[in-house]
Amino acid sequence: MKHIFLTLAALSACFTLSAQKYKGVVDKTVAVIGGETILLSDVEAEVQQMSMGGSSSDKDMRCQVLEGMLDAKLFLMQARVDSLTVNQDMVSASLTQRIDYFRTRMGGDEEMEKYFNKPLYKLRQEWMKALEDQSLIEQERGQIASAISEVTPYDVKEYMDATDPEDLPVVPVKYQMSQICIYPDRAKAAMAVKEKLLSLRERIMNGEKFSTLARIYSEDPGSARRGGELGLASKSIFWPAFSDAAMALRPGTISQIVETPDGFHIIEVIEKKGDMFNARHILLKPQYTAEDREKAFHTLDSLKTQIEAGEITFEMAARFFSEDPATRTNGGQMSDPSTGSSYFEIDQMKPADYAAVKDLKVGEISQPVESLDNEGYLQERSGNLVYKILRVDKIIPAHTATFENDYTEILDKVQMNKQLAAIDEFINKKAKETYIVIDPLFAECEFSREMWNQRK
Repeated sequence: MKHIFLTLAALSACFTLSAQKYKGVVDKTVAVIGGETILLSDVEAEVQQMSMGGSSSDKDMRCQVLEGMLDAKLFLMQARVDSLTVNQDMVSASLTQRIDYFRTRMGGDEEMEKYFNKPLYKLRQEWMKALEDQSLIEQERGQIASAISEVTPYDVKEYMDATDPEDLPVVPVKYQMSQICIYPDRAKAAMAVKEKLLSLRERIMNGEKFSTLARIYSEDPGSARRGGELGLASKSIFWPAFSDAAMALRPGTISQIVETPDGFHIIEVIEKKGDMFNARHILLKPQYTAEDREKAFHTLDSLKTQIEAGEITFEMAARFFSEDPATRTNGGQMSDPSTGSSYFEIDQMKPADYAAVKDLKVGEISQPVESLDNEGYLQERSGNLVYKILRVDKIIPAHTATFENDYTEILDKVQMNKQLAAIDEFINKKAKETYIVIDPLFAECEFSREMWNQRK
């Protein structure tokens, strides 16, 4: 739930109203492209979405938005010619996510309807239509990009020969590493947390205020300062175990201990509206002792000494003693969970891991270090505490890409260049065949594609 809270907080901080519309102008058609039209309100709605990222909604942004919409309409028209079909599962999931975000951000359906000045059913219709169009547009773009001829070694070599060495990509330093991991006693730490939460729950049942104890003890900083209160939100944004427990409670009642990937909670529901709820919670995370660390470090230091003395290989020690199931079967060799690559750039490494190996030479083993594992990595969670030693297996220094050593990286770049060229060719060709008029309201725009400037 932590990453949900942080994401909502970041979006909330960035959320702003769209900038003032062009003064004195009511909604109107600002572009006709074939049988499609673009309204000023369409442009303003997109500007409003972009403003959520902190951009200032000025004239230049509106020009960029309109140009993007003109490009998109060409893909949409071709998608219909090609009889592409909407991915309804993806559209439905995206629609639910969008509605849940705004309901949570604004405090319910009524507030959302008031903000957008439209009933919920109308918002659903409009957003569904926009997402369906987006599904077709993305499919058409993908179809055009995938239709390029296969990139060959000749293409890569031709690109290398035609590109100034100073303009070739620079490949950053990369590390290949192995590890031996030992976890602290998680069962013991979890038991201690549960006992503390049970004690807090008993104090609440005996009359102490949930909000007071949440401010003092909760380890969710975002809600602790509000007495543990989360605010009215859709159940879909929380971990299932948390939302299921909350939805099962009557307002004013206190849950038993609930475990999620973020730790252990007790929950008090304040209010429920349909599938939304407002609740307080106290979050506690397992804490590990100096004894856990000392015991693990002693074991790891002993293994390091035996490996360096030649009594056992690093690979054998990893298979027998490492407690990380993802790496021990490979003799401890690490891989990036997001890419599967055994090579790590510095910004892909955990800070503690990099600090441990940055001064090591190939073949050297680090001192024991406290770090994190990869649990929840792809869900933007930080991972669980783990103690480890690391060996540097290989270092590839930063260098200008070469055909011999970096073929895959250059292949990807050449392929992307060909895909972008195919998309540009499609847009230019389609635009020449299509009736297009852009309203004088956008006459001062300097579009990046000259053909749009010629249609003003």
